[in-house]
Amino acid sequence: MDLDELRPDADRLWNGIEELSGFTEPDHDGWTRRVLGEPYLESRGWVAAQMAGAGLQVHTDAAGNTIGVLAGTEGKASIGTGSHTDTVARGGRFDGIVGTLGAIEVALRLRETGTRLRDDLVVIDFLGEEPNEFGTSCIGSRALTGAVSPDFFDRTNDDGRTLGDRLQVAGFPPDGMLGLRWPAAPLRGFVELHIEQGPVLERTGTELGVVTAIAGIERVVASFLGRADHAGTAAMTDRKDALAAAAQAILTVEQIGCSGENSVATVGTVHVEPGALNVVPSLARLWAEMRSPSPDWLGTARRELMDRFAAIAAERGIEVDLRRLTDQDPVPTAHSVQDLIADTSDDLGYSWRSIPSGAGHDAAHLAAIAPAGMIFVPSRAGRSHCPEEWTDREDIARGAHALAATLVRMDGLALERDPR
Repeated sequence: MDLDELRPDADRLWNGIEELSGFTEPDHDGWTRRVLGEPYLESRGWVAAQMAGAGLQVHTDAAGNTIGVLAGTEGKASIGTGSHTDTVARGGRFDGIVGTLGAIEVALRLRETGTRLRDDLVVIDFLGEEPNEFGTSCIGSRALTGAVSPDFFDRTNDDGRTLGDRLQVAGFPPDGMLGLRWPAAPLRGFVELHIEQGPVLERTGTELGVVTAIAGIERVVASFLGRADHAGTAAMTDRKDALAAAAQAILTVEQIGCSGENSVATVGTVHVEPGALNVVPSLARLWAEMRSPSPDWLGTARRELMDRFAAIAAERGIEVDLRRLTDQDPVPTAHSVQDLIADTSDDLGYSWRSIPSGAGHDAAHLAAIAPAGMIFVPSRAGRSHCPEEWTDREDIARGAHALAATLVRMDGLALERDPR
């Protein structure tokens, strides 16, 4: 077929992004739609209605994934696409949404052009891709690919509440997530459209990114345990200041993050007790994460970080409790899917470049059950996870066009999975 016929309705796609962005927590700047919050749960109904309007058969699985299926003429296999619609606090309008609504737009264009696939097309809005208060992420895609076990739901937040309890209240009992499997015919391949969330495409004037690997993520929770004292009478030499130790640890994280190519490290959250201006802190808990497409760097960096945290505590005469929260290993995308996206982009006349992803994505978990790949579109100034996150309408439409054409070419194709 003429792949140009699959161009999306750019205005319709853009208007959908604007409408979905309206579901947000009112007490935050930017766009906040955190997993299991009321605006997020309300938005899922809107997404399901958009899927149904595109002619998809829609249901919500036991893990809270909103799934739409466009039946193929043969239905012996399926091809998958989609992303997520939750956000970080005070986030942006495009992260995840572009891939979810772009996938729905693909289904619309297939129907409007009378294009029938042999394979079933499965479009998914995955539950809870963003990191949450329980120190995990990608809840829906992990469950859908059989990557959760009972202890996954035992993770606690600062209030001591478990992830399992929170999911139960939201209507997604953990027991239903165990043993969950792909909802359609065997999965032939999966492609996720996403904003880059980095500056490379814009800086190089490139229209599309063909993702080569999705970074692995190591997270460590460090609780420095000192001693509370009067801030006016305790001599500096006598103090066991937990926050001072944590401050030294934060700079250590920054140093480690600068030691690898395409590798980063961040402390995004710090909790201090008793939290009074005139009391020496007795507890400082920080959450550190390291990301890299290199498993060797990631393992070495984690060991170095934990050793240096222990040394900081010993030097200051305090204790430290270290808890490792491994989020995911680095995941290379399938070369067969990379090649398919690149060749299709060439045929559409779009410039592209190979690029690793420093962010985590649902596609990393789908790669455990089928050849998976990703298409990136530019992010202005590389900004993301903030209200200033922006991707131009034309770039989004271009990405959706490449996604549609790639999926049409994937239909019925025997893709190879890279050896693991």
